Amino acid sequence: MFQPKIFMVDEFDQMLSLIQANPLGALVVNAESGLLANHLPFIAVTDEENNTRLQAHIPRVNPLAGELQKDLPSMVIFQGPEGYISPSLYATKKQHGKVVPTWNYSVVHAHGSTRLINDADWIAAQIDALTRQQEAARQDPWSTDDAPKPYINSLLKSLVGIEVIVERFEAKTKASQNQPQENQVSVLAALQEEKPDSSFTRMMQSVLRKR
Repeated sequence: MFQPKIFMVDEFDQMLSLIQANPLGALVVNAESGLLANHLPFIAVTDEENNTRLQAHIPRVNPLAGELQKDLPSMVIFQGPEGYISPSLYATKKQHGKVVPTWNYSVVHAHGSTRLINDADWIAAQIDALTRQQEAARQDPWSTDDAPKPYINSLLKSLVGIEVIVERFEAKTKASQNQPQENQVSVLAALQEEKPDSSFTRMMQSVLRKR
């Protein structure tokens, strides 16, 4: 990933927060048949040294399951808040007009190797953890225990687990850090008026207010 220093993110907690808030990752695997891409909801499991495993599950009939008879090089892309920035939002447009559109965004790439897991207990635990993660904010959270156990067990037989052992992260947040201060101020003011409750506006605020 192209990472100008001004946009680079190297804080682990910040990268982990983006993954947890945006768990649907694009898993790209370099398989013998070529590049395979799958969009999967992941949970991130970390230890005290920030070693990370990304866990998910897929149907057995997914061609990826057949390719993962051995660990394969892979990358998972997690897309955070993103949005278009119009030149009209820049204060300097009125001064000289030398402004153009851009797209701001936050993204994490997790590089590692992916392995297949044929273990019903592991898959059940992964689904439970993913469900708790996604249901946590609900007033009356759903649990896999709410469904009949024979029904859940029958579904588990059709699934396999996958785990990405992360070797390195790359992360980037492009939030107008390269613009003059007056443009940063005018962009934030416009977004707070147009999209006050959006995750994109909150991302822009968190980055630019630190500068």
